Amino acid sequence: MKVAIASGKGGTGKTTLSINLTEFLSETQKVVLVDLDVEEPNAGLFFTGKSVREEIKYKMIPQWSKDNCILCGQCQEVCNYNAVIRFMETIMVFPQLCHSCYACSELCPTQSLPMTQQRIGKLKHLKKENIDFIESRLDIGEEQAVPLISQTLEYIEQQFKKDTLILMDSPPGTSCPVIEVAKNADLIILITEPTPFGMHDLKLAVETMQELDKKIGVVINKHGTGNNEVEKYCEINNIPIFAKIPNNRKIAELYSKGKLIYKEIPEVKAELEKIKFMLQQEK
Repeated sequence: MKVAIASGKGGTGKTTLSINLTEFLSETQKVVLVDLDVEEPNAGLFFTGKSVREEIKYKMIPQWSKDNCILCGQCQEVCNYNAVIRFMETIMVFPQLCHSCYACSELCPTQSLPMTQQRIGKLKHLKKENIDFIESRLDIGEEQAVPLISQTLEYIEQQFKKDTLILMDSPPGTSCPVIEVAKNADLIILITEPTPFGMHDLKLAVETMQELDKKIGVVINKHGTGNNEVEKYCEINNIPIFAKIPNNRKIAELYSKGKLIYKEIPEVKAELEKIKFMLQQEK
């Protein structure tokens, strides 16, 4: 079962929930935690374990070979992303725009655009007792997160059985990286805050997941602040609220020290119990 922990924006508590839920569930079962916020992964700050594997990840981009090129311009015509352009007597390739669709390379009549590897990031796999932790990190300067996320998901498919519980710490927002994660998930847990900003971004996230026809549940972080508009919205739209994490200064203090929250705050552990129950119901 693949569970994506997502939100409409950053800073709502995805990683806090991911780490604590993983550790809590691992007390009774095997769990895989995957940090797919590849542009800024930080779950690894809270996790140590034995290294299982490290892999450099690449994407394929065309490289112009001018020897046989007849400058027909077909590569430019078939590229939907303007990554290949004919400029006078030259074919220019822009790797940052390339989506590795192979159209220009496969349709070139003279095979003048062979696909070549370009490094985009690194994958790490660690293991500790009942937890497998996978983190992928995009190289500095790389602009596309989706290829690395896709390859990380492929790695998970190869490494773990279908009945494995996989928690995916998703990128923030509702853009392409989140879509790539969500479309591979069986359940989406949307974490939000009871504030006007939280309400606004929750609506965007819910609408996105509904377009993907995904099961969703909500976790309200910093419960007790703001208002009850999130709860009203979930009730009206028949969205289950899995848990309500209380607003507590000690949570922030523990998090800033890299410590697990549920082990020191009973109220948080009780809310994780509720999430565990909901996950069992979804199986």
